[in-house]
Amino acid sequence: MKSYFQQLTARYNQYVIDCFHQLHAHPELSFREFETAQFIQNELTKMNITFRAGIGGTGILGKIEGSNPHKKIIALRADMDALPICETVDIPWKSTSENVMHACGHDAHTACLLGAAMILNEIKTEFEGTILLIFQPGEEKAPGGARLMLEDGLFDELEPELILAQHVSVDYPTGTMGFLSGMIMASADEIHVKIHGKGGHGALPHLINDTVLAASQTIVSLQQVRSRLCHPLTPMVLTFGKLIADGATNVIPHEVLLSGTFRTIDEKWRPEAKNHIRRIVNETCAAYGCTAEIDIPDGYPCVINNEEITSKAREFATEWIGADNIRKLEMRMTSEDFGFFSQKYPCTFYRFGVKGETNANTGGLHSSSFQIDEKALEIGMGGMAWLAWKFITN
Repeated sequence: MKSYFQQLTARYNQYVIDCFHQLHAHPELSFREFETAQFIQNELTKMNITFRAGIGGTGILGKIEGSNPHKKIIALRADMDALPICETVDIPWKSTSENVMHACGHDAHTACLLGAAMILNEIKTEFEGTILLIFQPGEEKAPGGARLMLEDGLFDELEPELILAQHVSVDYPTGTMGFLSGMIMASADEIHVKIHGKGGHGALPHLINDTVLAASQTIVSLQQVRSRLCHPLTPMVLTFGKLIADGATNVIPHEVLLSGTFRTIDEKWRPEAKNHIRRIVNETCAAYGCTAEIDIPDGYPCVINNEEITSKAREFATEWIGADNIRKLEMRMTSEDFGFFSQKYPCTFYRFGVKGETNANTGGLHSSSFQIDEKALEIGMGGMAWLAWKFITN
């Protein structure tokens, strides 16, 4: 069967490249993936694959039924959204949307899932069960398309036994796939703080509440959450990347805004840490005669790879590309809304290498010069189809 899969992968390779070019040239921001969703629906229709659209916004769920459709159900997931970045690499399929770019590889993910669907749909008489195709919006923006699709009844009709997802990796060369069991990506919660006080003339500090000083000390004080309140062996990041004090050289504003991110790999520590953050913000601001409005909405949970599923996926991938091309991933403090799936279902989230000669000197993820080696699309498509085949038949 492997040789037949290799033939099918080679046959549909150009199709996946064409899909990738189309998607890359027409990126859309989170929850605005209207043309992208329509393109996917058109392609699924051409393949005679039934689907439901409009799930959680622009989300789509395709369905490939083999014989005895209810014997085993598995799901494959790809995200669709782009980022608010202006592309700086001049390629024929460069983004045609101003300040919008596929800088995280979601175009590759979607194209590869469409290619995998072509393969699996062609051999559906050879397996028992159903393969679900999840095309998900809004991975890059809270509250996350995965969460919204689940809340909108994504699996009301059919519930999968396991879910597979993949992501491009610029750290690994084309032709490789990487796996890691257990906790692999951190949770992510946004922190938004609005500090209020009596602003005024910078030369008369005794008559005002210094909101800028309160904000500055708040950022410094919050570092004790990591250094003194968190268990020393628990990975955690608390970063503030936005501080707006819209005063002047001699004007202290009435209001200062802070925004940051809190990440950890410990779901028990996560709510406790957020309580510490709220307490420290309030108490620090009070020490300067100021008050604070604090908003820490629930963000993305940790991504957890089921040990059994991931071990099998690694074994199946080894059969596909050989042991020399399998990599062990490192745990990352970046986040993914795939965590919503992994909290509910046995999952594995793996990566496939996209580093080649064509993009050796381009930027990394979320950069304006990000590119992938298009040769990697064949592994992305074939690898996902092969894993799906092995899981549905074993």
